[in-house]
Amino acid sequence: MRTRSVLVILFDGVQPLDVAGPLDVFSAAARFAGTEDMPPYLVRTASLGGEVVRAAGGLRMVPDVDLAAAEDPDVLLVPGGPGVGEVDDRLVAWLRERAPGASRVVSVCTGAWLLAEAGLLDGRRATTHWEACAHLAGSHPEVRVETEPIFVRDGPVSTSAGVTAGVDLTLALVEEDFGRAVAHEVARLLVVFLRRPGSQAQVSAQLSAQVAHSAPLREVQHWATANLAADLSVPAMARRAGLSPRQFARAFAEQAGVTPGRFVDLIRLEAAQRMLVDTGEGVSRIARQCGYGTQEGMRRAFVRELGVSPTEYRRGRPDL
Repeated sequence: MRTRSVLVILFDGVQPLDVAGPLDVFSAAARFAGTEDMPPYLVRTASLGGEVVRAAGGLRMVPDVDLAAAEDPDVLLVPGGPGVGEVDDRLVAWLRERAPGASRVVSVCTGAWLLAEAGLLDGRRATTHWEACAHLAGSHPEVRVETEPIFVRDGPVSTSAGVTAGVDLTLALVEEDFGRAVAHEVARLLVVFLRRPGSQAQVSAQLSAQVAHSAPLREVQHWATANLAADLSVPAMARRAGLSPRQFARAFAEQAGVTPGRFVDLIRLEAAQRMLVDTGEGVSRIARQCGYGTQEGMRRAFVRELGVSPTEYRRGRPDL
């Protein structure tokens, strides 16, 4: 057991939640790991010249130290925000020179842009907020940008998508350092409903339930999500919506952007992924609860969509 040092970079225009989310996770870990004399993490913030920064939205942040005086940390965390495109070139130069001295380098959201500018993502897999993925890939073709995962870990460098994905990634670091039980308790303390694996898609299929603008279709989508083991065939869902199967299928595809069958496939897959990661339920039971009927049916779906079986997905923990 030892205390791990964490250094969080601050700059004008930083996204406050990119800083506060991971910081809260590291701080909360002290409730369940380490001792008063030897806390699990020692978190410090730093900026160029140790100057106070004005975060996005106007919040003023006072750093602990000047970057020039900061020691190499165990974890270097680079948040994102609207200010990433206007940071002082000295910050990028500092990252290029000093980041390799950290045991782990982590970015949240568009903080991946700063890592890329410093050459730290060259030849690596990485992700960022879905709105910025295309820009990152176009500006830095040497980076293998992955648009789907909420976070990606490639050797000592980890990158994450939007604000909440930074929390998921930080929880994964806590789990790696102190075990699953500690990470679970931290998630409970922070009222994080679910600790998501990094392989989970940034844009959830369940969010498409917000796309349908007609009330009958929205209700069917919400009902399907809550009743995965029910009959979710087009005729059955059409009856609930008060439409003919043909009318329902056409309206659903127009409003949700996917066919009813594809929507059902995705919500069942997401639910199964969550249960495999966050519960100890057997694969057969998860298959029944998620509407696959049999373990073999769920296995075929996982292989088709993810390239691995449910057992391999649970064992492999692609986020770690």
